[in-house]
Amino acid sequence: MSTYIAAIDQGTTSTRCIVFNRQGQIISQAQKEHRQIYPQPGWVEHDPEEIWRNTLEVIALARIKSGLSTQDIAAVGITNQRETTVVWNRRTGKPYYNALVWQDMRTTGLVAEFSAHEAGQDRFREKTGLPITTYFSGLKLKWLLDNVPDLRADAEKGEALFGTMDTFLIWHLTGGPAQGQHITDVTNASRTQLFNLHTQSWDDELLADFTIPHQLLPQIRPSSDVYGEIVSEVLPGVPIAGILGDQQAALVGQTCFEPGQAKNTYGTGCFLLMNTGTELRPSKYGLLTTVAYQFKDQPVHFALEGSIAITGALVQWLRDNLGIIKKSTEIETLARSVEDNGGAYFVPAFSGLYAPHWKSDARGVIAGLTRFVNKAHLARAVLEATAYQTVDVVRAMEQDADMPVQSLRVDGGMVINSLLMQFQADVLNQAVVCPKMTETTALGAAYAAGLAVGYWKNLDDLRQNWAVAQTYEPVMDEAKRQKLMRDWQKAIERSFGWED
Repeated sequence: MSTYIAAIDQGTTSTRCIVFNRQGQIISQAQKEHRQIYPQPGWVEHDPEEIWRNTLEVIALARIKSGLSTQDIAAVGITNQRETTVVWNRRTGKPYYNALVWQDMRTTGLVAEFSAHEAGQDRFREKTGLPITTYFSGLKLKWLLDNVPDLRADAEKGEALFGTMDTFLIWHLTGGPAQGQHITDVTNASRTQLFNLHTQSWDDELLADFTIPHQLLPQIRPSSDVYGEIVSEVLPGVPIAGILGDQQAALVGQTCFEPGQAKNTYGTGCFLLMNTGTELRPSKYGLLTTVAYQFKDQPVHFALEGSIAITGALVQWLRDNLGIIKKSTEIETLARSVEDNGGAYFVPAFSGLYAPHWKSDARGVIAGLTRFVNKAHLARAVLEATAYQTVDVVRAMEQDADMPVQSLRVDGGMVINSLLMQFQADVLNQAVVCPKMTETTALGAAYAAGLAVGYWKNLDDLRQNWAVAQTYEPVMDEAKRQKLMRDWQKAIERSFGWED
């Protein structure tokens, strides 16, 4: 048995390769950022070929840093930014257009068109678990088919291939035009709005509604299985054996394998997932029903998800657009210099609001301003906005699942901010648990791959690796908590209906 498992983490801002040992500890890693392309306001694109080159580079760098040979790696897992949509030519491997990123809003007109139905935004929710928004891949793919010259004709001839970033990278890694595997897993498929949660397959009626040719689509596979071998010189002969969308990967990395276990990833946005087991739970409170994971020869497990668009990105906005801080890490010190938010509330609805509100017409507001408020109060309001939005999602999740979130397992870049984590526990009135290993997204992809090749025997092997670094317990009194949440609700309502 080889000594290590590698994970490729293809994210929104960068691509990483992380090598793990059997205890889930990092042996080596490499990372490279890629460009964010903004052709018009609200449009966000990536260059898929740049990401492919970066992927090869970080795999090679991670190996070189620790002197690993191909024989040292038992398998590779892939996790990826979800919903980001790319189409490329089957014979040349060349993309027809840049990848449309999950944040891209150019399909706003299509959202209105498809929502002009008696069921409104929930027109496809019963089948897909998803509302009609700019977020998911199906409308992005439709936009590409309708707007990129020759693409629809090539798609109908079977010359064009669609995928999220996992699909694009696996196709290239396994041989490209000669023999590339055109596959995705159930988690990524469930984010397209073309996947039927009940049949766990592409849905012909949805494809007809979106006018998308079936031959464009990849084969759907479990999240943990041996899909093929890498032919590239960076890791020749090593099997690719795990695929998970990034938030589902973090759920697996946090070993949330029991119904009711939940994790929140604090990154550019926040993504809170609760495992609901093999039971499909429709949401009545503005959440998404999605696939959590499917291990080889096992049934699909489902999750409820609350997606928050802007959390860590708000700290970056404070740094880059207002210049109140020079580095993101400075926000905690500035926020700690005051006792509270001074009455200020920041609703970061820069691109509308995601769960549980789903208000695409909302825009950002700062409410409760007086002459007393200074930049430190604003810094605190920025951090608190992340915690308040998380509370909104957790409360909706508990109602949908009809079970409480006992404690919240957290990961992502913002968990190093102890002021935020303590405030999160206080307004949530529940324990917030930080694991020792915070790279849970890459770890989840490694776990999926390792299970498929027998590197780890079972889920108990994975649970034994999970360890607590710190637990934040709530200490805020109930009256203060209720007042803060009441004022937050007033502020968030002020953001609604801003955009015509």
